Amino acid sequence: MATGFGKRRVATVLSIDGGGIRGIIPGSLLAFLESKLQELDGSQARIADYFDIIAGTSTGGLVATMLAAPNKENRPMYAAKDINDFYLEHSPKIFPQKSNLLGPLSVFFGGPKYDGKYLRSLTNNLLRDLTITQTLTNVILPTFDMKLLQPVIFSTIEGKTNALKNARLADICVATSAAPTYLPAHFFTTKDPNGTSTRNFDLVDGAIAANNPALLAVSEIRNQIRMHTSEFPGVNPTEKKGMLVLSLGTGEAKYEEKYNAPTAANWSMINWLYNSGKTPIIDMFSSASSDMVDYHISTLFQSLDSKEYYLRIQDDKLSGDAASVDIATTQNLQRLKEIGAELLKKTESRVNLDTGKYEEIEGGRTNEAALAKFAQFLSDEKKYRQTN
Repeated sequence: MATGFGKRRVATVLSIDGGGIRGIIPGSLLAFLESKLQELDGSQARIADYFDIIAGTSTGGLVATMLAAPNKENRPMYAAKDINDFYLEHSPKIFPQKSNLLGPLSVFFGGPKYDGKYLRSLTNNLLRDLTITQTLTNVILPTFDMKLLQPVIFSTIEGKTNALKNARLADICVATSAAPTYLPAHFFTTKDPNGTSTRNFDLVDGAIAANNPALLAVSEIRNQIRMHTSEFPGVNPTEKKGMLVLSLGTGEAKYEEKYNAPTAANWSMINWLYNSGKTPIIDMFSSASSDMVDYHISTLFQSLDSKEYYLRIQDDKLSGDAASVDIATTQNLQRLKEIGAELLKKTESRVNLDTGKYEEIEGGRTNEAALAKFAQFLSDEKKYRQTN
């Protein structure tokens, strides 16, 4: 458990973007990272043992919860190598491909594309009444309250001081995944231990607030460091290398160039919501959110002369079904597994702020080598804490 260590040299962050079934892509990266940690520290090593905060939005929130929620032995519910099997088994039931007899008309009639019943049943059966304060390391799971028109960020740290934010993980997972037009909004109520106070939540997908939640995690770390709380003792906020951040994307379709201004100039409101099987407004908001966060964090780490302590892995060359959030056919799910494996072999990339596209770093390592180096950083930090 990351919060159980003593003095720290760096605070460690893992962030996982939203993206529906494309959660398979970071699943492949995490399986490789955990295998490297096991080579260094033994077969029982798990991702949650090394990160002070794991942040996840939407499908990334499900992955974060799988990595950090405790099983009966008080160890992570899932090993990273099991994440993709989880997606292969459950995605076709969350997103049944024959459920929409109306086809494109289902966007306008009959509610969301999927009823969400299987996802609610799955999370309730797996997580039962576990709350966010019971995770094995700190997690951050963003949602958006459609009634209040503001983000609602659930975190282990806040849940410990605010009982009304100590919600069931099952409810939070359903809420952070409730992508508008795809899955129903989620309502639930929390109570304080005495039952004297309650709070209602009317929530949809956390991607509306933060499709890439890395900045939320970095802000939380910096806040905890400044407060000198027991969560992060020993980290000096003035040091250049105060944080170690791994941010994993779920893939984008920038090179496909699905939209253009001359065509969009004539779009109606409906066209912005749904156009030739695509969802332009959702695609644009989620991509903009992810890339702006990457830009801000990259700038921060470069200004601190510690860019090697921030690793962002993203594939922006997806196309066709692989770029969807919900085409859960066996063929497409297997293709996403292949994309994740191929991404490990690609050279490290960094976003070009002029084009918005990721470009290989000249003379850079492969993502596989970068993750292996990151695993060494994490292992060294864990050993340092254990001896201090």
